[in-house]
Formats: sequence, structure tokens, C-alpha cells
Amino acid sequence: MTNWRPVFGHDEPYDAQVDGIETAIDTARDGGYTVIEGACGTGKTMIALTAGIDLVRDPDTDYERVFVLTSVKQQLRQFEADLETINETLPDDWTPVSGLTLVGKADVCPYNRENAGGIDDGNVYDRCETLRDRTRDLTGEGGDTTAGSLTARARQQQTGLADSGRTGTTARFLETADETAPYPLEMPTYSDGGAVGAETEYCPFYAQYLEDLPDEGDEGDAAEAVPFDFTGAGMVTPDNLVARSVRQGTCPHSVMGALLGHAEVVIGNYYHAFDPTTTTAFTGALLDDSTFVVCDEAHMLEPRVRDLVSDGVADATLRDAETELSRVIQPIRFEREGRRAEGGSKTADADLVRAELNDSDVSYEELERTLEFVRDLRAELDRRVTAYLDRNYRGWESDLTDLDDEEIPLRDPGEPAEDEISVWAEEAGYSDVDWVRVEAVGAVVARVLNEAEEEERTRATPTVGRVLGEWYRCGHTDYFREIELERTWDETEPPDSWRRAYTARLALHNCVPSDAIGERLGQFGGGVLMSATLEPIEAFTKVTGLRYLEREDDRPVVERRYGLHFPEENRESFAVAAPKFTYDNRGGPGETTPTRTHYADAIAKVARLPGNVLVGMPSYAEADWAAGVLEDRVDKPVLLDASSDDETTQSLKTAFFAGDGKVLVTSLRGTLTEGVDYSGDRLAAAVVCGVPIVNTSSPRTEAVRRAYDDAFGDGFTYALTIPAVRKARQAIGRVIRSPEDVGVRVLLDERYARDGWDSVRPYLPDDDEFQAVSPDMLEHGLNRIRSRLS
Repeated sequence: MTNWRPVFGHDEPYDAQVDGIETAIDTARDGGYTVIEGACGTGKTMIALTAGIDLVRDPDTDYERVFVLTSVKQQLRQFEADLETINETLPDDWTPVSGLTLVGKADVCPYNRENAGGIDDGNVYDRCETLRDRTRDLTGEGGDTTAGSLTARARQQQTGLADSGRTGTTARFLETADETAPYPLEMPTYSDGGAVGAETEYCPFYAQYLEDLPDEGDEGDAAEAVPFDFTGAGMVTPDNLVARSVRQGTCPHSVMGALLGHAEVVIGNYYHAFDPTTTTAFTGALLDDSTFVVCDEAHMLEPRVRDLVSDGVADATLRDAETELSRVIQPIRFEREGRRAEGGSKTADADLVRAELNDSDVSYEELERTLEFVRDLRAELDRRVTAYLDRNYRGWESDLTDLDDEEIPLRDPGEPAEDEISVWAEEAGYSDVDWVRVEAVGAVVARVLNEAEEEERTRATPTVGRVLGEWYRCGHTDYFREIELERTWDETEPPDSWRRAYTARLALHNCVPSDAIGERLGQFGGGVLMSATLEPIEAFTKVTGLRYLEREDDRPVVERRYGLHFPEENRESFAVAAPKFTYDNRGGPGETTPTRTHYADAIAKVARLPGNVLVGMPSYAEADWAAGVLEDRVDKPVLLDASSDDETTQSLKTAFFAGDGKVLVTSLRGTLTEGVDYSGDRLAAAVVCGVPIVNTSSPRTEAVRRAYDDAFGDGFTYALTIPAVRKARQAIGRVIRSPEDVGVRVLLDERYARDGWDSVRPYLPDDDEFQAVSPDMLEHGLNRIRSRLS
């Protein structure tokens, strides 16, 4: 055992931290995983970082880096802060631990950050790829210039403007991250002196990065292009990365990629390990046994990865693929028919198309067959959406605003069978080959159009090809296929078309992501999965594939549980035996029922406590009802959280924290009940109403439940009940965040309080803390701590 204490960032660890660190180190040495449920205050981030860094710094292990994955931005910041704490307390003769936070291009592109150079959030990815390709073309083998001359040109462009003598003219340099770039706000252009107007835009930041790369044939790697000393740099946050890069005029995103394999600690999100596109294009080098992985907020691992490994294709993407295929087919077709494309027609050149086809195994006939397939598929999608609306919204064309989001299942969700689109295709004469060859056709189409337009863009046909290939290959038990209709508004569509009101999507849902999670975790050397709400851990290890790793690959999986160790006298915890808060009992939000009366009374009692009170409801509709009830019953401001953008949510949170006590009412499926710091006097009490089980009537939910029945034996428990209880526990876990915090935690529903066929009390690991009380006794319990909250 190595001495990990010099890495630990504080004077004295808790007993739980000692056990957690040593368990994680020992388990990872054997290629295994430590699963930790630790209440707030356990110090889980420090446990994981200390164990991982110790292993990385130990010359007797193969670990080269710690890869942190978290789904919550606040936790990402916590890992950054804890790494900085570790570096501040390392022995003087130790080199600081290098850390790097991964973010997307939109967050670090200097032009996008300042909405300059014609780049914004809507086009940053496509514009970036195009500008990079142009810059490489200009400076590569056979190019017209060098990277150094391009950067010099961009620098001189602004200097020349400032020195031109024009009255009122000043140099306008791009400024971001409190640094001034040596380039103008406008995107620079290059001309080889040829035809008038033949100017090419390029990215000066990327040109500088290319200039700094070692020459081909020289020993070294891309890290030599990093304009600062990363060894000993400590934690490099995104803003710090942008500032250091912009100061030297180089590309922050390229620098991030160059540093990726050199950081001892890499901090990212689940996309960086589980999204196929991201891992293929960016983070694939981290996915090996030299990486110690940390999955933070691991209770979210299963639902997040389920989304990442699911797929789909929108109606608009099918339409764009039709257009792309037509543009590639047309020049050959016209040539064969003895016609010419009209001037300015957006088609490729026939010679270019033939050349690309000759360099591939795709034939012209396959192009035409794919166009026919995609066109017919889109027509079938249109037919099915129209028929569904005719059945369920009679006269829908007369009022498109009166439509809801919908799911149209393509098979019985409870009975795995071949989906209706696959059956349609077979009956229409489309074979297995037609499904699987679209991907190869899409690659050719993208190459032709990118070459014809001299612009690298995200094309629709490869996306369609990928999804159709997966549609054909994936099974019908673990995968569920449906048409999703999402409300939107598009004035360009006809007034009586559903496309004016909806975005339609052919969706392929991975119901059981345990294989995908387990296979990916199996690529790492070992690690830690941790959260405050993992219980029952046995269920967690099943649905994440960890049990398979343990059983089939003989890799240890060790469990640790660390409860809340703050003073018990500082908190009161109740499970109130109110009638079940189910739709059958409570009715709709507009109804007055005995159940709603019980809940209105109980919520009001908690809300009247001194200080801030958080009320968590099963949905936003129920949150709206609860807020209306409280406005008439409590003498403090009532804030209502609605499904909205991040900026609005942040403003609401700021208002809640400011001034005297308030009530904040939200959905337990929103963002204010997880990963938000309510420490100190920010929160005096939290009440959770009902067990927030997702809508069980959703076809997708029913399909997941059936798939979990097959995989784990009890789909309702594994897919619905346990995740719902974790949501509730996350919400009430906001109250007590430090030894000094005083607060009240209330679970309101008899399923938390009593045993029974649908009781969830067994899934509360600290159920003995939650006193089961009747609604009539709640007031008495609250009074025991009321004075301490004042």
C-alpha cells in the first residue's frame, strides 16, 4: 500500500474517507470497481481524486490518468476545486497534478464566445470544420501559403486598418476571457491574387495552432503546439484554457485535444465516455486500461447512457437526405438523358460523382435505390402521422395549436415483435441490403457534396444511413421503435400540415443499456462509481452491467455505504402516512378531493416553517397546483419553477436564495432538486409529495418495463420504483449539507411510511431516521425544531 496521505487535500480525513480511499485503491489494483453511496458531507470527490491520483503517481501501476465523469455542472466545479485544494497542499517537492476540463467547441471558440466572425451557437460546429478544412488546404502539401503567413496576415490586417489614417478608425481586436487576441473581430480572408473576389476565409487561431505543430517526420506530438507549460500547470479550467490560448493567438479547442492524453486528471461528462460520436472523434484515446474512471452522480448513469446509446432520425433529416441524394444523382441522370443541369443548379459535377463512385463500392444504381427508399420511408412516416392525428384529434387541421407531444408506437410495447416500419419495408419490396447499404451510400454523398461545395458540413444522408443500419441490426426486445411527435412551430409549412406544428422523428430506443455501460466500463482499468443515492446497490450493479463484469471477467465489485454523519439533533425527518398521491386517488389538479385536501394541509404546515422551503411535486402540473394552494395559505413569497431554459432557472434560484424566507415549488424531474447547493441558511426544509414514478402509460416506459422484466425479473421495481425513490432522496438531500445545518425533511405519501405491496420504505437506506407519522401528528413533529430554524 502506497502512502496516499500526501495527496489528500485536508489535514485529517474522516473515517469514511480513509476506508473509501483505501478500498478504491486496493480494488482498482485488481482491476475492479468500488461502488460508494455516501451522504452529503462524506467527501466523495476527495475520496475519488485521492485514490485515483495515488494510483497514477504510483510507478508500480499502469494507471496514467483519472477520468472524471459527472452529469451535474456544480459537481464538475467541485472536482476542479478539490484538485486545486490537493495541489495547494502537496509537499513542496511534488509536481502539481495536471488537470483539464473538457467542454465543447461552442464553449471555447473565441469567435463563438463573442458572437463574432459570423459564428454563433447555431453554426459553430459546421463553421469550425469548414474553416479548419480551408486553413489546412491553404497550408498543406500543395497549398498556396503557410500557416505562419496566414497568422501574420490576420495580425497585419488589423494593424493596417489602425495605421491607415482614416478618421475615427480604431483597431477592433477580439476580446474574450479577459484577454485580447491578436486578430480582428471579423474573420480574415486570403486571396492568391487571382480572380477578383476569389478570397477564402480561414481561422487564424487554427492557423497558429498548425504553425506550432512539429513538422512531419520530427519526433514529438501535438502537445508541442501548446503555448504554455502544462507540466506543473495544475488545474486548467475552460476559461483558463481560453485565456492562455487566446493570449498566444492559438485555437483553444485544438489545444484541449493536444493536452487530452497528457493530463493526469481529465474532467468531463458522460458524453465523453459513452456517446459514440464523441468518443470516436475526440476522447477515444482515454478509453483503455490505463484510465481510472470516476462516475460521479452515478444514479444518473443508467438513464443518461440510455439516451446516449439510443438513436433516431427526424423527418426533416429524411427530407434533407432526399435533397442531397438528388443533387448527387442529377448530373449523371441528366447526362444519360442528354440534358444539362440549369445554370446555378445546386448539383455536383458528373465527373466528380463518377470518380467518387469508382473509388468506392457504391454503384449509381444504389444511389437511385436509396433515394427511392428514403423518399418512400418519408411518405410512410407522413401517412402514419396523419392517420394517428385523424384517429385521436378529429379536425386537427383546423387548430394546429391544440396538439400535444405524442408517441406513436410501432409495436405493442408489452409484446416484443418486429416493428411496423420494418414490416412495411419488407412488403414494399425493400430487402435487408437496402437497409444496411444506406450508410455506405451516405458516406459517398457527403464526400461528393463537400468536394463540390469546397465546404465541410454535417450532411443528412450519413445520419440517415447510420440510423437505418441500426434500425435493421438491433433486436426488438431490448430496443423499442416509435414515432415521436414534438410540438414546435414552422410558418414555412402549409397551414393544414402537421409539419407546421410538429417535429416528427423515427426513434430507436435502447431500453436496457446495461450491456453498453458494462462494455464501456470494462475498457477502463478500474474506478469508482458514487452518489448519495445508489441504494439498493445490488440493483444498481445489475442495471449498469457491473455484476456481469464481476461474474464473467472476474473483476471485483466492492460496495461501500457511508451515512449522514452530521449531528442528529440538527434535523427532523418524517414519512407521513397520507393517502397515496396517485392519479386515481387525487384526481386532476383542478379537482377537489380528500387526498388533495390532505396534501394541501401538510404542504402548508411545512411551508410555514421559518426560512426557505423546497416543495417537490411529481410533475410541473402538480407543482402549479401546489403553488396555487400555498399562495392562499402561507405568509411568504411562493416561487414556481416551470419547465424553462437554464437562464430562467438560474434567475429563479438566485431570487430564492436572496432575502427572507420563501417557498420554492418545483417538479422532482426538474433541475432544482439535484446538484444544487442549498447549504447554510439557503434551505430550512424540503417536502416531497408522492413517489415520482414516470408516466407508466407512455409506450416507451411500458417497453422499458417489459425489457427489464426479461432482463432482471421485475421491470416495475428496477425501471420505475427505484429510480423514483432516488429522485425523492435527491430532493430531501438538499437540506442538510454541513454539520451546522439545521433542517426538516418530509416524505409525504403512505408508501414511504408503511409496509405494503407497493411500499417504497425498503428503498430508504436510512428508513429508521424517517419517523412514520400520521398527517395529524406532523404539526407536533415540526414544532420540535421550529424554534431552531428561526
